[in-house]
Amino acid sequence: MSKKTAIAGFIGALPKNIFAGFVVSLVALPLGLGLAIASEAPPIAGVIAAIVGGTVVALFGGSQLTITGPGNGLVIVLLSAITTLGHGDLYQGYLFTLAAIVCSGILMFLFGVFRLGALSEFFPSSALQGMLAAIGIGILAKQIHVMLGITSISGTPLEVLSRVPQSILFLIDNPSINVLLPAGLGLVSLIILMSYSILRNRTFALVPAPMWVVIVAISLTYYFEIVLQTPYPVSENLLIQLPKKLLSNLPSPDFSMAFSWPFIATVLSITLISSIETLLSIKAVDKLDPEKRRSNVNKDLRALGLATSISGLVGGLNVVTVIARSSVNVNNGASNRSANLFHALFLLAFIVFLQDQIQRIALPALAAILVYTGYKLAAPKNLWRVLKVGREQAAIFGVTLVITLLSDLITGILSGILVTFLLHVWLNKDLFLFTRNWLKPNVLMYLEEESGNYYVSIKNFCSFLNFYKLKRVLDEIPETEHAILDFSLCSFVDHTVMEGINEYSEIFQRKGGAFEIIGLDAHTTDAQHPFAIRKSLPSRDFFKLNRNLTKRQVTLNGLADSLGWDYRSELTQDTKDLERFSYFSSKVINYQFNDIAAKDLGIHLFDLSYSEGVFIAKEDIKATFLLVEHNHNVPHFILEREHFLGGINEQTSFQDLNFSQAPDFSRRFFLGGKDPEAIQQFFDPKLIFFFESHGYYRIESIGKSLLIKGQNRLSSIQEIKRLLAFTHELMAILDQREA
Repeated sequence: MSKKTAIAGFIGALPKNIFAGFVVSLVALPLGLGLAIASEAPPIAGVIAAIVGGTVVALFGGSQLTITGPGNGLVIVLLSAITTLGHGDLYQGYLFTLAAIVCSGILMFLFGVFRLGALSEFFPSSALQGMLAAIGIGILAKQIHVMLGITSISGTPLEVLSRVPQSILFLIDNPSINVLLPAGLGLVSLIILMSYSILRNRTFALVPAPMWVVIVAISLTYYFEIVLQTPYPVSENLLIQLPKKLLSNLPSPDFSMAFSWPFIATVLSITLISSIETLLSIKAVDKLDPEKRRSNVNKDLRALGLATSISGLVGGLNVVTVIARSSVNVNNGASNRSANLFHALFLLAFIVFLQDQIQRIALPALAAILVYTGYKLAAPKNLWRVLKVGREQAAIFGVTLVITLLSDLITGILSGILVTFLLHVWLNKDLFLFTRNWLKPNVLMYLEEESGNYYVSIKNFCSFLNFYKLKRVLDEIPETEHAILDFSLCSFVDHTVMEGINEYSEIFQRKGGAFEIIGLDAHTTDAQHPFAIRKSLPSRDFFKLNRNLTKRQVTLNGLADSLGWDYRSELTQDTKDLERFSYFSSKVINYQFNDIAAKDLGIHLFDLSYSEGVFIAKEDIKATFLLVEHNHNVPHFILEREHFLGGINEQTSFQDLNFSQAPDFSRRFFLGGKDPEAIQQFFDPKLIFFFESHGYYRIESIGKSLLIKGQNRLSSIQEIKRLLAFTHELMAILDQREA
């Protein structure tokens, strides 16, 4: 993308990012004030963190849709620090805590410098989905009471949620306008949000749904004051409250305790919780991104560290990536990180210039926005979506959800990780598969000389535990190129990896490249979902494979249909026709699968599993072959790429035949057989030129049969198409010769 195009796209997206930033600022303002109050810090400290964080991270961060500010997970840590460091003097404790926040920011910055953001890849996908659902329930549980005009409910999310009937009964028992009006405003706001997508009125659609909520909330105050000329019958505790003299007398951090253990312990606690909450939130927000972009977590850590230190220096709380506000940002159409900057600018403008207007917005209206956001995160369809991937994924989702609700985010996600690992061990019946290969390099990448494709081979297992190794390699491949991922040597591939490589596939496709996955067709799966866990079976169980086709198999089936040929994905051991060829004289054929056949043309294209060598030297290979049955007079011969040993093929004792009139062909190819004279007569200039003009294939002729093989691996779809085209051209030459 050119610089001019990028600028035009940025400018074109400004309106929706400005609006998203505006809506998020309305949510962030009361949350910032509330979190600061809950931490025993001055109310403005939370707003300062949001302003500084939004500005700095928008300018220097590596995420597109995240919103930064004070986080829920640090309330307890900050409360403990302020009350203990000051020995009862809350204000002095606050100054000491500001110093700890500054030091924590420096430490987080170093985390980013040393690229510790890779820790974010150790979180299983279903566990993250469970965490998101738990966050959604937590948001919904608290905010549904506020939406009904009741702010006194506290407790765990499940406790708060269980008290919803109590709040409804309170409304019924107290039918005064002071009670019913806020509740009515909240319910009307929720109805607006839920019905917005259903209504097809063009005029109504000109204004986004959350803006209608704000318009209704502010208009209601003017209706009472101007039309009815009566005071607005909503208590002050249900209106946004801003402290006076917001930006005067900002405190300065006190570093006099910097070398004491309580101070150091506070710095470490703040840094640990901030980093974990940030990494989890970034990964969760990436999953919400409609464009499936990948955040640069190390760049974000550096930006957040800088923002946290600046915030602490001017009296603000620590800065983290916050999932709740980020979700609001995504749901309101944000497309890049400018929304984070606009959210900060709106916060600054609101608290400086529009205090009166801000204080007219009732909390029930804003709570309705959060209730709707929480429901979207925790909707039952999300569980159903996970269940379709596999029952084990639903178990991971459920455990993470429940434990997060019963404890906290960190405990919940750690429980999800543990359950995921135990389920993987149970599914494989092999603990050592993971333990003995834990630290081994399992990803090999190289650029194939002839095709120019990036080939990536994965061994042993690929799961959330080592996905970062694969991602590190894939990130090095230009997204405009052709990448081939081969899982033939991989025994187990989990849901997180399957989902992750699908995201890479979409990115490559958008950028004009190609991203093909091979080697999973002989793996079993318990679900039909394309992201389901894939695992290999012992050889005795090969024919117990569930017939849940991979993306490659679906494409092969479509290719066969387009040609009018037959396709069979099933494994078979009926491979007697192949044993006629010398290529398999020292090899053991295991099974054949993915057969595409044109019987009228005598063409069979198939994948084959075979072994060569014995004991520790034994190697299992999967490769793609094409068998042609024909009626032409073709001598017995072997044609393949010239070996470095210089003329004697490693698999035959045939002498390499050379052609003085075709030195390049002789240099590049080994050609041999039992009847050298017949072979030299058969390879006329036209045929030699044909082979010189195409890529390398191993071709073995046994008279009326030709066996053609490409790479010493499974072929990608593009390579299969080239192989078919090569075969058609070759047979056309033979047909012309016969004519």
